Order: sequence, then C-alpha cells, then structure tokens
Amino acid sequence: MRLLGVLFAGVASIMSCNANATQLVRASFYGGGEYLNKRTSNGEVFKADGFTAAHRTLPMGTRVLVTYKGKSCIVRINDRGPAAWTGRSLDLSRGAAGRIGLIRAGTGAVTLEVMR
Repeated sequence: MRLLGVLFAGVASIMSCNANATQLVRASFYGGGEYLNKRTSNGEVFKADGFTAAHRTLPMGTRVLVTYKGKSCIVRINDRGPAAWTGRSLDLSRGAAGRIGLIRAGTGAVTLEVMR
C-alpha cells in the first residue's frame, strides 16, 4: 500500500497537451455547498451536474477522457486545482464523478487521455 502512495505522490501533475497523451493520476470530485453559483477559473458558473474538471496546468477548454474502473466520460477543463499538497491532479465535477463511479470512493486512480 505504501508503494501505491509513493506512486501517486510521484505522478507528475503536468501533462502534455499532445493528442493521445495518457497518464495515471489521483482524482477526486467537488460540487455543491460552497461551489454552487461560484465562478470557475475560466469565468463560467460552476455546474455540479456538468462534465467538467479542475486541473492545475492543462489549458482551459481541454477535453480529457477520464476512466475509472472501466467506466469513462469526457470532461472539459474549466477550473484550476486541486491544491498540490493534496496529492491529487484532477478534481471532477460531481456529475462526471457519478458517471464513472467515483462518488462512493471519494478519490481514486484514474487514467486521463487528452482529446483533440
């Protein structure tokens, strides 16, 4: 288990924007509460049921295929985060997390594939 934690800690948060770039990252989700009716980093109003995500370095508008335990969805990067100290590289909207089954676990290892 410790090795798995080291693997996640060592995964780079910077991801190339080349088409078909695939990376294993730690992800979580956010939505509701303090985020409702707030603006994301790109200026749009956050929608918890949308298919969007926060990433520290990918350009706004980048579409990413996210896969967790065999379930996938495409999300659009529209926000910045999560904080580097969390060990996560991606925060999904609640809608996207629900689609791939990440809600119950809260966090998990997902694969990201930048779409063009």
